Amino acid sequence: MCGRLAELRQAMAAYAAGFDAGLLTGDDAARARDHAAAIEHVAATLKALAAARVAEGPRWRDGGGRSAAHELAAATGTSVRDARDTLELGRRLAEQPEVSAAARRGELSAAQSRLVSGAAGVDPAAAARLLERAGDGSLAELREEAAATKARAGVDLEARRRSIHARRGLRAWTDAEGAWHLAATGNPDAGAQIMAALAPLTDRRFHQARREGRREPPAAYGFDALVELARTAHQPGPDGRCRPAPVKLLVRVDLDAFLRGVPVGGETCELVGYGPVSMSTVHDLLATGNPVVAAVLTRARALVGVAHLGRQPTAHQRSALEWLYPACAARGCAAQAHLQTDHRIDWAETHFTVLDLLDVLCAHHHRLKTTEGWALVPGVGKRAFVAPIDPRHPRHERPPPGQRGPA
Repeated sequence: MCGRLAELRQAMAAYAAGFDAGLLTGDDAARARDHAAAIEHVAATLKALAAARVAEGPRWRDGGGRSAAHELAAATGTSVRDARDTLELGRRLAEQPEVSAAARRGELSAAQSRLVSGAAGVDPAAAARLLERAGDGSLAELREEAAATKARAGVDLEARRRSIHARRGLRAWTDAEGAWHLAATGNPDAGAQIMAALAPLTDRRFHQARREGRREPPAAYGFDALVELARTAHQPGPDGRCRPAPVKLLVRVDLDAFLRGVPVGGETCELVGYGPVSMSTVHDLLATGNPVVAAVLTRARALVGVAHLGRQPTAHQRSALEWLYPACAARGCAAQAHLQTDHRIDWAETHFTVLDLLDVLCAHHHRLKTTEGWALVPGVGKRAFVAPIDPRHPRHERPPPGQRGPA
């Protein structure tokens, strides 16, 4: 078996030595990219399975390694953290035939495999659904689905919160090139407050760059915002007191779960955009008074269907939209910055704003809708975003404006 693998390695190396991407057409380059990605996925799966097998034996101890993860990191040129993830993935795949089969076919990246196998380990019945989401959604969407699956399966969110808090940390280092890096680990409510504080600073820099004709990656504006936040953190206000940044977090909680103090039977308790959280997290956020927390209770005031005559959504509708769409509504798009509210039917035609007829799109998908006629398929939440010729396009179902009844 290992001899065959060595032959495949040599064959791939020989092919790569003669590979010249400049000779490929655009379509051929796309096919080559997809084949290479699938091969990479298969190789990552084999590495994880083999590494888990090595960890079972004495090899890493005989070599004087501190742990199997340290030995793997040294052998493969990766970090110890990545090596631990690889070993855990290999152990889980050995016990999950359905997920392992998809990974061996190259249908899952290593990151997707970790998410699917981790959630399937808690709820084996969810494997098929998770594999389907991995095939048609973004990594961020899969991460949310995996987190929700674990929450529904009865993971003790309070214990998880305590565990994450115990290993919270902030680490900074400078790499060989001289670039500074920062990595932070903690509970999602703490991260949400940091990201919410950065959001207005990031948006201001984004719009300023557009006015000046500059275009940089969103991450660049985020870094600049972090530097600005650090520089101004201790600048006092007019009264001499330091003011926290105005931020908003959105919590969705089933009312029964909130009153009971713990979600049961699939009830929801989540920090929108960050996934399921413990009920103590919700109470802590509500108790602080800062940041401003907007809560969506599923049995509270009904927001769906509320209409008004203005063009912009009301505050209640904005909170509902933020809950429904923490990211762009287009399936496969994980963009969360610079999102834009979109009227499915142009406001100039209806002259009212109904939550049922609002979506949230990133700038890219909003431009495709406005200038090229693309649209979301009918429905609510994440869904396919299709070209005008697609039979699922709303124009193939919606009657002309003159024949449309009241909304």
